Amino acid sequence: MASTTPTPDMTGTRPDQLTLDVVELIGEVVARFHEDYESAAAEHALTGAQARLLSLLCLEPLPMRRLAQQLKCEPSNVTGIVDRLEARGLVERQPNPADRRVKVAAATAAGRQVARSLRESLRFAREPLAGLSEEERVALRDTLRRMLA
Repeated sequence: MASTTPTPDMTGTRPDQLTLDVVELIGEVVARFHEDYESAAAEHALTGAQARLLSLLCLEPLPMRRLAQQLKCEPSNVTGIVDRLEARGLVERQPNPADRRVKVAAATAAGRQVARSLRESLRFAREPLAGLSEEERVALRDTLRRMLA
C-alpha cells in the first residue's frame, strides 16, 4: 500500500486522505484490468497490443499513423502488428475513401468476432461488477464519464 503521507500537488495544497485512497484504488483497478486484458488476449493467441489494435479497428478503419497515435507507439510498430493480424485474416488494408493514396487498416468479420469474444472473456468486467447492483453500476459509469469529461 502506498504511503498515506500527503504530498503537495501543483497548487501547493495537499490532497486529503480520501483523494489519496481513490487515486490508489484507481491505480489498482487499472493494473487488474491490464492484467486481465493481457490474459484474455493470450487466450485468443494475441498480444495485448494486437488485441488493442483490433479493438480500435472494430470502431472504425484507421490509417497507420492514427493507430500509432492511439496506441502511443511508432508507426513502424503498428505496421508489424497489422501485418501479423492481416496474416491471420483478422485485419485488412483498404484504400482510404478520403484519400486513395493512403491505406487504412480495417477489422474483417473474423476480426470483429475475435474482438467481441475477447471483450466477453474479460473476467475483470464480469466478476467484480457482478457484485454491484444495477444502480451502483449506473452510478459508477456516470462518475467515470464525469471524470473523463
